[in-house]
Amino acid sequence: MNKAITNTVDTIYNAYDDLDPRRGIYCNRSLNLRSIKAIGYDMDYTLIHYNVNQWEARAYAHIKAGLLQAGWPVQDLHFEPFQVTRGLIIDHELGNVVKANRFGYIKRAMHGTRAIEYHEMRANYTRTLVHLSQPRWLFLNTLFSISAATMYIQLVDLLDAGKLPEQLTYHELFQRIQHTLDAAHIEGVLKAEIMSDPDRYVELDPDVPLMLMDQREAGKKLMLITNSEWKYTEFMMDYAINQFLPEGTSWEDLFDIVMVSARKPEFFTTKSPVFEVVDKDSGALLPTVGGLKDNRIYLGGNAAQLEEYLGCSGDEILYIGDHLFSDVNVSKNILRWRTALIIREFERELETVRESDASQAEIAALMDQKKRLEDRYSQLRLERQRNQKEYTKPTGHDPDELKEIMRKLRKRLIELDSQIRPLAIQDGKRFNKFWGYLMRAGNDKSHFTRQVERYADIYTSRVSNFLHYTPFMYFRAPRGSLPHDHGFELGGTEGMDME
Repeated sequence: MNKAITNTVDTIYNAYDDLDPRRGIYCNRSLNLRSIKAIGYDMDYTLIHYNVNQWEARAYAHIKAGLLQAGWPVQDLHFEPFQVTRGLIIDHELGNVVKANRFGYIKRAMHGTRAIEYHEMRANYTRTLVHLSQPRWLFLNTLFSISAATMYIQLVDLLDAGKLPEQLTYHELFQRIQHTLDAAHIEGVLKAEIMSDPDRYVELDPDVPLMLMDQREAGKKLMLITNSEWKYTEFMMDYAINQFLPEGTSWEDLFDIVMVSARKPEFFTTKSPVFEVVDKDSGALLPTVGGLKDNRIYLGGNAAQLEEYLGCSGDEILYIGDHLFSDVNVSKNILRWRTALIIREFERELETVRESDASQAEIAALMDQKKRLEDRYSQLRLERQRNQKEYTKPTGHDPDELKEIMRKLRKRLIELDSQIRPLAIQDGKRFNKFWGYLMRAGNDKSHFTRQVERYADIYTSRVSNFLHYTPFMYFRAPRGSLPHDHGFELGGTEGMDME
């Protein structure tokens, strides 16, 4: 091979090798972008990322104001941004917030703002598995749910103390919070505040426009499908995209079609009517006659119309969004579109995992010692049992000698536990001091991770990460690991059950 070509190829390989893992795209099911003809994007928390603490703090403030107006004693409550995280589950029956592993076993729990200790959690949930199809459980699958969930756990404390003006069940309590949200039209109020001061609420990403241009010039049809209304969509896209485009170019030039007020997830499951936005300034609408057309802005509509317009369906379409249910679950289950999930906080999780590499290695080494000593202790215990009960040929070892060796082993095991325990408890606290990592529940995958595996073909922390991979990338899923695979890697141990 020509030396110059060889050097170029080596440089490309090095570029991929040097990619920051926080900006990586991770694959559950192999996805060849060359076979994708159309790519759809959500807007909020996907093409546009918000400062979560700023947005949710304002949402919380509006909920609080609505409850104060109703005479509830919430004046002393304050937004605590790390009390809950995405991926947690509300138990409407007991008024708890819980974290479950991939099998639905509950690993951590909080009642109100009080952490539930292991023995109480075991008593409450030893026979209980989380099944999200049951009305008892509410999955927090989007960053937009953090403010309401934070208010909920704080109000559970007041409800239990008899300080609320009404006697409600835990389920009714959450419904009241949701009703307050809806009655106050908080989403509209918040969006007006964001439009008046976008610098405060929006975290700009100058790489997004180039990524979109790469995909469009590579022959992909691009779609914007958002639940936000037209005026908000226009303002936010103007603000977040246009300033990073070549002069004379608008974000609208990047998309073949724009669909606002899409009402996802119903967009993917119903035959909702579609209207064309014929006047961008006033938002005036006209019913759409015939099929969808290029370079138009539509309100409402449905996925069936969109597939007809695109001339493709199923695995020829990739949809990218941040909402586990409304974006990736429904489009995957109903339409068999390919899916990509944006997990913005995943970037910080990878950073904290990297920071804990040393403690992870120490835990792994200590656990290996513990396993070996436990095995040896159990072998000696079995030998004593056989010698004492004489149901097989005796080994001839002195019983007192065996007992003394076991005593020393037991002492060493207790010492190892005292070394492992603080390391295991501390692991994951850099991400969240109570709930630990987003993607793990103790040594296992979290229930959130299980949902990501089921419904997202690929996942990443931000859409601009596609810029590092080209529009022709073949994402290949790694070979799935099994417990009997040789040399499998020990996972994280945050929140290890230490009895």
